[in-house]
Amino acid sequence: MNTHSSAPFCSLLDRLFAEADAATSPDIRAFTSEERAALTTSKTQYLDLYAQLKDLWLPVSRETGELLYMLVRATGARTIVEFGTSFGISTLFIAAALRDNGGGRVISSEFEASKIERAQQNLEDAGLADLVEIRAGDAMETLRQDLPESIDLLLLDGAKALYADIFELVAPKLRTGALVLADDAEMCPEYLSLIRTTKDRYLSLPFAGDIELSVKLG
Repeated sequence: MNTHSSAPFCSLLDRLFAEADAATSPDIRAFTSEERAALTTSKTQYLDLYAQLKDLWLPVSRETGELLYMLVRATGARTIVEFGTSFGISTLFIAAALRDNGGGRVISSEFEASKIERAQQNLEDAGLADLVEIRAGDAMETLRQDLPESIDLLLLDGAKALYADIFELVAPKLRTGALVLADDAEMCPEYLSLIRTTKDRYLSLPFAGDIELSVKLG
């Protein structure tokens, strides 16, 4: 079984990536580069920033999506946590891999209601909605409780300033051998410092220019 290469899944992804490329945000164009940088690194204003980015898809690249699919398939992962649903492109890749693994569960988190609605529709169009739980609200709250006892993979792809905080919330549930993939990791120096200085517990390396891929050693 290969959901990833099926005609409905491929055509849906092509359409979604085209929409993502065409999306614009007048609000964000009004910011100076200094203002954008300050908001991106702020741990108190991230909700304001991402509310103004609600029209932008902010998806993983197609290559990163393919990598996620491969990692989930290769490890036989069944339980995955995702920080940052947006319109659900990364979620689709993960859920397709879970379907092809025989089932599982993705717990994702997104605070923008319009994005949740569209992501849910995209998952339903792909026939993958039964594998995904999207938690509405600030991930610092939604991922603080009711997580599975053993998590196989954590995807960090939300507010960059929170990568370290979200990682520390989820880390106690990561099983030995679990993977952590952080997208746009070069924008997250606090997270990189944290994950790279715990060599007794995590092996971590930069990958494909903007990804940090880590494995829990024990």
